Amino acid sequence: MPVDGTPDPYEVDIPFGTRLKLNRTRRGLTREVLGGLVGRSASWVKALETGRLGTPRLPVLLSLVEALHLRDLAELTGKQSVPVALFSGPGHTLLPRVRASVNSLALGDDRPVPTVERLRARLAGAWRARHSAPNHRDVVGRLLPGLFDDAQRAVRGAENGTDRRAANSVLSEVCSLAQFFIAYQPAQSLLWRVAERGMVAAQEAEDPHALGVAAWLLAQAHRDAGDWEAADAVTEEASRHLERHLPDADLDVLAVWGALRFEAGYTAARRGEAGTAWRHWDTARKAAERLPASYYHPMTSFSRPVIGAHAVTVAVELRSGHEAVRQSGRAPAEAIPSRPRGARHRIEQARAHRLAGQRDEALRVLEAAHAAAPETVRYNAFARHMVLEELESRDPRRRDGAGVLAERIGLLS
Repeated sequence: MPVDGTPDPYEVDIPFGTRLKLNRTRRGLTREVLGGLVGRSASWVKALETGRLGTPRLPVLLSLVEALHLRDLAELTGKQSVPVALFSGPGHTLLPRVRASVNSLALGDDRPVPTVERLRARLAGAWRARHSAPNHRDVVGRLLPGLFDDAQRAVRGAENGTDRRAANSVLSEVCSLAQFFIAYQPAQSLLWRVAERGMVAAQEAEDPHALGVAAWLLAQAHRDAGDWEAADAVTEEASRHLERHLPDADLDVLAVWGALRFEAGYTAARRGEAGTAWRHWDTARKAAERLPASYYHPMTSFSRPVIGAHAVTVAVELRSGHEAVRQSGRAPAEAIPSRPRGARHRIEQARAHRLAGQRDEALRVLEAAHAAAPETVRYNAFARHMVLEELESRDPRRRDGAGVLAERIGLLS
């Protein structure tokens, strides 16, 4: 008991419903929003909070912990400690090396300063390698330390304003690549530092494309942290900035603008605003149609095939299972020229089938996602949740299939 007499929540037997309500209100979530995040209704959340329903089973608890961004199951239950890594993704073996490269100032280095042209060529190769790799963190994690070091040296060694802006543009892109490596790992503070550094570098570069990509990733970070107003603010401000450049811009700037419009729709879908979500998606679709059929943006993946995948995500977030399945049938994963992005789309397709009650198909699609890019499934919280839930299935075939998949992605280790 603290000296001021305030009860310690870890010493006092606080009911589960009270803990749930405290954590929900602390995150600024309504019952409708929290229910939507875990596929339930507002009345179900209220029943939990008031004690009319007892503590749910483990897979549902894990979904609540993920939606509330808690560090441990004990923050909801007061017992049954389960670390977040069980369902939010493990830490990659190369994460310490990447963290060290981000933290390094690389001062006092008298090596020749790399040219911006050479750095851009290396970055282009890194993006190609990421899209073709079944386990992209293995590839990207090895490349990032050298890229961070050289990009920082290029900024410091720039001889004039033009060179410094070009070097900052490269540094911003390195930060963008790093965020794909760090995402879904137990390294949130590192992710935020890289996101903010990328935005600062993009602003210093005065490069619309770099700024748009940095904003696209920053908006996702805000949304995943539950700060939807901040996500909207970043998305809208960056979109307006890019709009001024669209008349004379190249395809990459148009693609990033389209990606930002979809992000606005994604955030609206998370809030349950169907009309707004689909309106933003339609704006993004029109941008995609202005791109060549073969075009694929290496950072945002924005393209004609991916706009179809985005439609599945909007429908899933709006909890429209049958519409999500319908959109899924119009957006084959095979059309996406990126193994990790294609696997991510398959996970969304699995969520669609699950919402529609098609659990056998959901598990089959998850298995296909794992075959295409095992690491994507291993680190994706939605995939891990679905596998955990199927481990308790009454259907022995699904339970056995989920068991095999759980072992492959490290849930049973």
